[in-house]
Amino acid sequence: MDSPTFVRFQLGAQLRRLRDEAKMPTERAADVIEVSASTLRRIESGRVGIKGPALTALLDEYGVRDAALRETLLSMAREGKRRGWWAKFGDLPPAYRQYIGLESAADQMQNFETIVVPGLLQTEAYARAMTNSDAFKPTPSAIEQRVTVRMERQKLIKEDRLQLIAVMDEAVLHRQIGGPRVMHDQLTALLEAAELWNVTLQVIPFREGAYASMLSSFAILSFPDHEGVVYIEGLTGDLYAEGVDVNRCTTVFNDLRSSALSPSESIAMITQIRDAQQA
Repeated sequence: MDSPTFVRFQLGAQLRRLRDEAKMPTERAADVIEVSASTLRRIESGRVGIKGPALTALLDEYGVRDAALRETLLSMAREGKRRGWWAKFGDLPPAYRQYIGLESAADQMQNFETIVVPGLLQTEAYARAMTNSDAFKPTPSAIEQRVTVRMERQKLIKEDRLQLIAVMDEAVLHRQIGGPRVMHDQLTALLEAAELWNVTLQVIPFREGAYASMLSSFAILSFPDHEGVVYIEGLTGDLYAEGVDVNRCTTVFNDLRSSALSPSESIAMITQIRDAQQA
């Protein structure tokens, strides 16, 4: 797997499952490896890695005797220590680094956005305007770093490593982020992206009225030979959901697609809005 973040995420999920099966409280398991309960939660969420001796101690405590499983998990712990391409951008928020790592391992993304253009389709100027609006006022260098990372992430699309199915509310096309010129170029970029075989765009028009999940954006990441993950960005923290939640969100996403215009009708709408703004 190219993404050490994804490996850590999968390892953490396995450790959480094994602890649950052993019916062991988080606090007791944390004591076994002499860390805080919050640190163990970070390990189980894939935000940080775990060293071999600590992992071995947990597996012993959980009663894991399967030699093949133990070796697989230890191998994952070693693999999770590698540095991804994004590691050179040290000023990125930890939650953002984790998302980038998972995204880099995915082969398909189903993305629904209510307010802004999906990150993988944003122009540099649009991304800069978005980053400039951050209430925590990042420094100019931090802004440029985040914009650079966003442009780097888009190689997943340009190099055919990721299939993107994006559904957007019509509001995304009208919101003047960065001003008329930036929006004109952004809508043009959407039209160009829609010509790629691995990008599908659909727009839910205002006339549709109420529809499923209209108050919540989300992304479903699918991986080769692994279960998918749902990502929901929140003001107070990011949420990753697995298992039955992936199935539920997939059902919602399919419903969103049925509420949206077809890809060809969506392209016509984007073209019409772009040309009207230019006039």
